[in-house]
Amino acid sequence: MTHLVRSHDLDLLRLMAVALLITFHSAAVFYEGELGSFYVLNAESSVGLSIFIQFVHQWHMPLFFFLAGAASWYSLQTRSQGEYVRQRLRRLLLPLLIGILVLVPPQVYLHELQIGGENSSFLRFYPKFFDGIRPYGHFEWGHLWFLAYLLVISFVCLPVMLQLSGESMSTDGSPLPLETHGLGSLIVLAVPLMAVEAVLRPHWIGFQNLYDDWANLLLYLLYFCYGYLFCHDTRLWSALDEHRWLLSVTAGLAMALLIVLSITKMVPGRAYSAPYMVYQGFRGLNSWCWVLALLALARPYRTFSHPILSYGNRVAFSVYLFHQPLIVIIAFFVVPLSLDIAAKFVLISLLSLLFSVGLHEGLIRGAEVVREWH
Repeated sequence: MTHLVRSHDLDLLRLMAVALLITFHSAAVFYEGELGSFYVLNAESSVGLSIFIQFVHQWHMPLFFFLAGAASWYSLQTRSQGEYVRQRLRRLLLPLLIGILVLVPPQVYLHELQIGGENSSFLRFYPKFFDGIRPYGHFEWGHLWFLAYLLVISFVCLPVMLQLSGESMSTDGSPLPLETHGLGSLIVLAVPLMAVEAVLRPHWIGFQNLYDDWANLLLYLLYFCYGYLFCHDTRLWSALDEHRWLLSVTAGLAMALLIVLSITKMVPGRAYSAPYMVYQGFRGLNSWCWVLALLALARPYRTFSHPILSYGNRVAFSVYLFHQPLIVIIAFFVVPLSLDIAAKFVLISLLSLLFSVGLHEGLIRGAEVVREWH
């Protein structure tokens, strides 16, 4: 079996992305705009946190799916097809099913309480959670949509990944002994992303129900494939190393333009019109530039190892599962307090992080200890 060198830069980015989930969803308590409303809202919104949400929203989930594709490459180097499928079902489907039954209903219940749509106890509300799929009922999968999309994408892409895995490629992180890829190889990968945003986004704006969300589904499938492709063809990493600062500057300028358009209310109206389709295509380019820039900036840390990084990656999945219901519960009690927005935001963020890690230690680690004793 080929020895694989662990890329700690990808671990670092994964940990950063999970940590941003906490600040992003805590900020959503103070945001009300075109990206939708959170389960619990503060009476007063924040311009600064709204800009932060618009900034992170551009590249956060694309980065998650890129990293998931890279993780699948590593997984298939050490697992058979059957082992990979079983691992995906155990890692994604089981938490999704349990989470829908346990972690999502409290969020929907507290949302109904805050808007005045519910006045009974949680136990009385719980059966109503299954009265129909949102927006025609209460049933939804909340933040766990990521698991559902990733599960489907993992299986849809499996034949292509297996075919690529059968080809001879370098697996030690060094470039292939052929011609290196240039900047054009990175830019051309943006074209499908821009096409998806320009052609599909005007119709499918982003309601994450899987069966009628073609813009998101195809966009995230592409990012997943790109993550796998980068690990399969290590010459692409060399192109990143060579153009690190150009990609970073381009990403910064593109994001600045998009934020200015949003602040000045110059974003074209949603329609199958040339201005709106160009705008969405540019969003697709901007997201890809940010993913590339983050990957490039993290590259110098690919051999970096630290106990905090190791621990963070062990608890990351638990933090992902627990953070949002905890944020909703904590925000429900913090929002009415006589505190300024900054204090509420910090309090919600810190408490949700602490309780998420605490639940990991108490439930996940506790279950591991029990299994070891038996």
